[in-house]
Amino acid sequence: MTKQYPSPTGRLLTVPINSGPIKLEPPASTFSSDNSAGAHPAVLEAIARANHGHALAYGNDPFTRRLEERFDELFGRPVSAHLVWNGTGGNVLALAALHRAGGAVVCTDSAHLHVDETAAPERIVGTKLIAVPHSAGKLTPECIDEQAAVLGNRHHAQPCTISITQVTEYGTVYSPAEVAALCEAAHRHGMRVHLDGARIANAVAALGGSLDALRSFTVDAGVDVVTFGGTKNGMLYGEAVVFLDPALAVGASYLHKQVTQLPSKMRFVAAQFNALLDDDLWIRNAQHANSMATLLHQSLADLVALGCVAPAANSLYPVLEPDVAEELQRWSFFYPWNMSTQQYRWMTAWDTTPEDVQRFAAGVRSAVSR
Repeated sequence: MTKQYPSPTGRLLTVPINSGPIKLEPPASTFSSDNSAGAHPAVLEAIARANHGHALAYGNDPFTRRLEERFDELFGRPVSAHLVWNGTGGNVLALAALHRAGGAVVCTDSAHLHVDETAAPERIVGTKLIAVPHSAGKLTPECIDEQAAVLGNRHHAQPCTISITQVTEYGTVYSPAEVAALCEAAHRHGMRVHLDGARIANAVAALGGSLDALRSFTVDAGVDVVTFGGTKNGMLYGEAVVFLDPALAVGASYLHKQVTQLPSKMRFVAAQFNALLDDDLWIRNAQHANSMATLLHQSLADLVALGCVAPAANSLYPVLEPDVAEELQRWSFFYPWNMSTQQYRWMTAWDTTPEDVQRFAAGVRSAVSR
């Protein structure tokens, strides 16, 4: 029996399921992605509660109104929040709102919106992505200054926005000071700052797990717009585009519809977010996912051939011999990451258990030992 999985590069991988020499029981949850996890029970219960009776469409409902108030509370100031179907759509809406004629977006060459969004910003927004080399997945102020050199030259796309990812595609976390330095450089050149927060909860957890931690690398650092992730943190679907400066949201309600990201039954997206925000469930889910990645690293830290670096959030990037990786993937699937360096990715999620970690670590030891 086989199953096909798309790799991060888009190539379909055909993998035999649970076949091979590893005779151990595989973990109940895979370490393929936090996207592989189901929805949190509290989220499902919230959807069921929201399903009773009628509510006006397109956000004119009490669930969405309450969520808008809660985003104000989260960031400690009035903000403008727009709920969308998915992360790519959220990024497109945010970048469209910040776009200017002849404009371009500066991001790293590892950024999700550059590598994994099928040129959606270019096609839908009509912007140019300027992808620059990263440092451990991060953008640097020097890159912004370099790109600003073309400002005012009509023959060059004009950088008007920078986009950073928190947590980055390499599992690293920007410190508040790093984000502030990027915002200072961008604003000095008249650019706006977008933060792709598909895993923003994991970053908050990594930086202390409080509202102060959230604000430290967003409003306090000078970020203008955030794509606030929910899907990877226990929701069925849905993200939010949060304009930290509501003045930047002028016209966003029209763009919301124009880029096909306006849910008619918005109450079901809002109900999910409200469930995550209750009693800081969104942070607790992320803290658990991060801690499971740390536990996995600790369980395998003596196997230096894996090349594991202590995780900042909920992902590890081991270096594996191809035959070892293939054997493990047959047993419990995970994705390749960078085949030029034989690097793979293991991710934990809100529902990863210590038993899952123990079983997976035992399987890795079994495969490596042979």
